[in-house]
Amino acid sequence: MSLLSAYRLWIVQANHSRFNAPNMNPPDPTLRGDAPPAAAAPPKPTGARHWVLVFAATLAAITYIDRVCMSQAKPYIANDLRLSDAQIAFVFAIFVLANGILAVPSGWLGDKIGPRKVLMQVVILWSFFTAAMGQAWNCASLLVIQCLFGAGESGAFPNLAKTFTNWLPSRERNRAVSVMWLCTRWAGAVTPLLFVWVVSLVGSWRRAFMVFALPGVVWAAIFYWWFRDNPRNHPGVNAAELELLNETRQNAAGHVRVPWSKILRSRTVWLLFVQYFCFGYGWYFYVTWLPTYVHEVRHVELQKGALLSGIPLFFGGFACILSGWLASWLVRRGFALARVRRGLSFVGYWGAAAMLLLSPQIADPVWAMLAMGLASFSLDLTLSVCWRTAMDVGGKYAGSVSGTMNMAGQIGGAVGMLAVPYVINFMKTVYHLNNSVNGVTAAPDPALLLHFWTVVFCISAAIYFIGGLCWLGIDPVTPVSKGEEDPPPAARPA
Repeated sequence: MSLLSAYRLWIVQANHSRFNAPNMNPPDPTLRGDAPPAAAAPPKPTGARHWVLVFAATLAAITYIDRVCMSQAKPYIANDLRLSDAQIAFVFAIFVLANGILAVPSGWLGDKIGPRKVLMQVVILWSFFTAAMGQAWNCASLLVIQCLFGAGESGAFPNLAKTFTNWLPSRERNRAVSVMWLCTRWAGAVTPLLFVWVVSLVGSWRRAFMVFALPGVVWAAIFYWWFRDNPRNHPGVNAAELELLNETRQNAAGHVRVPWSKILRSRTVWLLFVQYFCFGYGWYFYVTWLPTYVHEVRHVELQKGALLSGIPLFFGGFACILSGWLASWLVRRGFALARVRRGLSFVGYWGAAAMLLLSPQIADPVWAMLAMGLASFSLDLTLSVCWRTAMDVGGKYAGSVSGTMNMAGQIGGAVGMLAVPYVINFMKTVYHLNNSVNGVTAAPDPALLLHFWTVVFCISAAIYFIGGLCWLGIDPVTPVSKGEEDPPPAARPA
């Protein structure tokens, strides 16, 4: 043993004996120049709540892929089943009506038993009927399948809103809602091209619907295994994350009794329903009749038409993100949250009306679709605002309030879908009546047909204007459950 090693051993033994001697304390570390031991760093939040957003965004994308498939398959289905435009309109509308009418009980059920069971069941249900679409043999069977498909999808967004109020603090919900709706728009934008590709791959539109049914089944299984209605029951959530979610404790309480009389006495709730009816009336054109308009009125071939048909939804996705970011940015700079939400809604509805009126005046189909894309962009500036308002106004009844608002939007969409062929046929009838006096029996020329569709767009623009006016009377920050331990409006971020 070297001299240096022996010295070190001696020092260790000496200190050991001093520390263990009776009535002796270890030397003060500050006398040796040592720093006191650092305090243990507090544990970081686990971040399990971010997976809730992943699940919501994925399901939102699946939902719109399955919806938009039907509009893209319309030429194949109409040809094989020999359906008229009026019959196709009823097929579109029955889906939206079932979706809207059952959104209220679906949202209520999420408030009652929790969104975990509801979402698992409705996703499996609509995936089954997505596959069944490929087995339709006539108009009646198609109507029944579409009705049940719409019933399944009715529970998606009200219960996703409920998961956000259970799992996300207020300051994170705006981003979550924006991302969720971004995924719906961009998924819908790529679906026309995706559907054409899948049909070319599997050989028929019937098999394509079976392919599109699979993602929903996989999602439902993984979600049910991972998710818990109350984050306090999830093994992956630590105490630090629960502290972040303390404000959601009341929202996550199960088996709540929904005060419908209180909800339906609220002026804000009724105006929220009316403005979302206006939203749905015009917006559903993009996922139902737009491919027909591009192909038959603008005379664009199928594949290029699929690309152009995706422009409004693609632009709408950017608006969903911009709306959420802009609202938060304005609030951070001192603007009142209520004024920010109203301002975005005015700009959105009235901007959509203006661009929708401009689009049919443009001769070039590409530029016309870009103008329609800007109409969709403007309208979707209001989308995150609508759903954040429904969540904040609903509070612990968010599933019920957002479900009822969603019902109003779906009813508006159904009315808009049915209106399109009837307005066009009415204009054609007027044309033929006016020309029969002169003995003219020829079909209207393409320019006149475009004029007929312009009337459709003028009606939608007028309804958008009404939707914007509704926001003059909406209080977008005060919950219907005010006084039941809800956070004050000033405490909730955009």
